[in-house]
Amino acid sequence: MPLTEYPAGRAFPGVIGRTFDVSEPAWPEPRRAADGAPNVLFVILDDTGFGQLGCYGSPIETPNLDRLADGGLRYANMHTTALCSPSRSCVLTGRNHHSNHMAGITEISTGFPGYDGYIPFENGFLPEMLLGHGYNTYAVGKWHLTPSDQTSAAGPYDRWPLGRGFERYYGFMGGDTHQYYPELTFDNHRVEPPRTPEEGYHLTEDLTDRAIAFIADAKQVAPDKPFFLYFATGAMHAPHHVPREWADRYAGVFDDGWDAYRERVFARQKEIGLLPADAQLSRHDPDVQRWEDCSADERRLYARMMEVFAGFLSHTDHHIGRLLDFLESIGELDDTLVMVLSDNGASAEGGPTGSVNENKFFNYVPESLEQNLAAIDELGGPKHFNHYPWGWTWAGNTPYRRWKRETYRGGISDPFIVHWPGGFGARGEIRHQYAHAIDMVPTVLDALGLEPPDRIRGVTQAPLEGVSFAHTFDAADAPTRHVTQYFEMLGHRSIYHDGWRAVCPWPGPSFSEAGRPFGQPITAEELTALDATGWELYHVTEDPTETHDVAAENRATLIELIAQWYVEAGKYDVLPVDGRGQERLAEERPTIARPRTRYVFHPGTQEVSSVAAPRIVNRAHTITVLATIPDDGAEGVLVSQGGVDGGFTLYLSDGRLHYVYNYVADQEFHIVSEGTVPAGRHALSFEFEPTGEARPLEGKGTPGTASLFVDGEPIGSGELPVTIPIAMGLASGIAVGADAGSPVTALYRTPYAFTGTIERVVYDLSGDGVVDHAAEIRMALARQ
Repeated sequence: MPLTEYPAGRAFPGVIGRTFDVSEPAWPEPRRAADGAPNVLFVILDDTGFGQLGCYGSPIETPNLDRLADGGLRYANMHTTALCSPSRSCVLTGRNHHSNHMAGITEISTGFPGYDGYIPFENGFLPEMLLGHGYNTYAVGKWHLTPSDQTSAAGPYDRWPLGRGFERYYGFMGGDTHQYYPELTFDNHRVEPPRTPEEGYHLTEDLTDRAIAFIADAKQVAPDKPFFLYFATGAMHAPHHVPREWADRYAGVFDDGWDAYRERVFARQKEIGLLPADAQLSRHDPDVQRWEDCSADERRLYARMMEVFAGFLSHTDHHIGRLLDFLESIGELDDTLVMVLSDNGASAEGGPTGSVNENKFFNYVPESLEQNLAAIDELGGPKHFNHYPWGWTWAGNTPYRRWKRETYRGGISDPFIVHWPGGFGARGEIRHQYAHAIDMVPTVLDALGLEPPDRIRGVTQAPLEGVSFAHTFDAADAPTRHVTQYFEMLGHRSIYHDGWRAVCPWPGPSFSEAGRPFGQPITAEELTALDATGWELYHVTEDPTETHDVAAENRATLIELIAQWYVEAGKYDVLPVDGRGQERLAEERPTIARPRTRYVFHPGTQEVSSVAAPRIVNRAHTITVLATIPDDGAEGVLVSQGGVDGGFTLYLSDGRLHYVYNYVADQEFHIVSEGTVPAGRHALSFEFEPTGEARPLEGKGTPGTASLFVDGEPIGSGELPVTIPIAMGLASGIAVGADAGSPVTALYRTPYAFTGTIERVVYDLSGDGVVDHAAEIRMALARQ
């Protein structure tokens, strides 16, 4: 007898008698996808410029992405928001970044509707939409879409990947992570990497393994069930980490510098057809040193930094190829709608001279050529958090102006590849229709023949703000349906409408021309002046590289576009315009826990992220560890915070108490107790007492005196002449009983687990000096 099934919500159609023999069963209908429903794969690259993929004219080898382009489509007119979290929110919701409350990255959220970082539940995610149509949904890699204070073990978890429609997740929750010592989350819990760097571990390989495993797990049980995979590598964001052999493949390739790179890539882009034959290469950026003016040491260092980046990109492409090969091996690649996008243009966070520690940028700490040269043979390895200089950023966005964080085309025009042999016939063609990241969700739904849901989990859904470009798949001459698009990022504004772009750069067309650095606040008076005289106008249909400002001869068009920008700003919660950059990192925000000055951490604690950790920068604080040292002694880390890019560690070695402060990998301060710590139960403490003022815009946190104590008795002290002013460390959080993640110092080998017993760690930020150690011990005894 065939099964009788009925849709959810319908009345039971069977018969219920007094006994089974006079009854007829019926079953709720399982949620199944439509016959022939394709898989969907989003590959989201990080900080990859328009001119950095091989198929977009670059000398960097990306054979696997190239084969997607050769078997599908390259879009020459795709746009993002100029920053990662905002763009990713657009990719997954089909709404603008301010509509998603994601004006910037989550760590710089502010208390305004377009800026607070809480993506509304009425802006449903694509996986939430596809779940209702029988799809498996997986996210692998970078997330960076949860309010930063909600990424700890305290949750809440409703804005984590599993709370927004993904059934499985493996990756890292923040904006970047150490590629050899990543902070990993599996579903809703933290996990450690499966191997060490010495054993050959690298995050991109691990993410690819997990993505393949997720798909294999389901396909071997339900081969006809489609999946949506959001695959977001940590590459090409800093740190630029890659095994040396990959970087060495490019030895000498970039020795002729970034100016030559631009010329070479620009010519190739014309040959490919990405640009019209009469296009002009945008000007030499005033903030970028000419290659011939660099010293021999600078050229050697900068070329190596680019070799490392190129190796990183090729290495990433290799692992994307592994994922594609797996799909092909199980017969799924042709039936998978693949979209590959970078979240913004190439990144300028390495500064004008490049960096061996990106955290210097966030803390306004200047680079040292001498220090960077000393690290040249280790770049790409686990010791550094390296990033290339502005020259390669600018070159990576060839042919466009500027870079990530700015809304000239260098920041917002990105490589975009679509591959779907089972869905359209075009092969190796280029599309010039205007598109934006908000168009990806509508396009997927259109291609799948689905309507966006009216409600998700009982929440009425806001309309999609993007439009489908599926009509362009097999029609090179199809009209553009996306006619108007605003942009705003950190006060830098622009708007596109029907072939024209108006741009209002902040603080100016370049830092040198403005006479002001990145991240300056905009006052109401300055905004008025900018609207009167700061807008530029480009007819990008004829001048795609924004080379000729035609504002003076097209005043009426410019005024219309400025007015339209404000219309869009009102519609999508763009105001208030806020030009601040790093300053926003220190913005006071609500937290899950009420404000307090005493924090208690327990044994086994690992990776309490900086946003959930006590904020100890620039303030007096005491850290006390209640620990028992066995008769034969103990060694290892008591508590650590941060990693190779900056932080501190408190540990025992050779019977002595040690404190090491890593000032953004620029200087390291080491304080050792004068005597040994005896066996038994003790309160081991560190106290920091400020002795001066912080000067964060100079890259200097407050200086101070660092003191060590055992049971309240001083046993050592030293001076910290400079401390980290803004961000303690990007790579690792608080860990108790070990140095989890990347090491704060090279004085020991991680995790250097403590061999005694720790009861708890207490941070005290009251400013009252060393805590009452006797009271702490009495409290501990009372809780046994």
